[in-house]
Amino acid sequence: MPMPTASINSLGIDGDFHNDQVNHGGPDRALCLYTLEQIQRLQHEGHPIWPGSTGENITLEGVRLEDLTPGTLLRLGDEVEVEITSYAHPCQTITDSFNDGDFTRISEKLFPGQSRIYARVVRKGTITAGQPVLVFHHDTER
Repeated sequence: MPMPTASINSLGIDGDFHNDQVNHGGPDRALCLYTLEQIQRLQHEGHPIWPGSTGENITLEGVRLEDLTPGTLLRLGDEVEVEITSYAHPCQTITDSFNDGDFTRISEKLFPGQSRIYARVVRKGTITAGQPVLVFHHDTER
């Protein structure tokens, strides 16, 4: 369910829990991010995907998914900073988001640059829907 405002702590969004805490969550996978543009591309292909349906808990808009690689820093709104740690491996729990049930459609290995991404929280705080997102690559200053 979309939240207009969320508090971000070192393990993710306050009140957002993982059913499988062995394979999901933890400091290096505190947040799972995806872009609205990628969701819309998949919808255009005919997939019944929508923001949040593949387990991402933050949907970004206006950020190129291919720019979100491990090591990249993001500032979400005025307070929160995160670092991309890895690509999220898809699993069978998201099959309903794909018209043929093929959840590997967002596998980084099979479709580079189209995967959801995991991030660790560098600086906690509050985010609000619609706030700007700034991307800092390895060689840029914050």
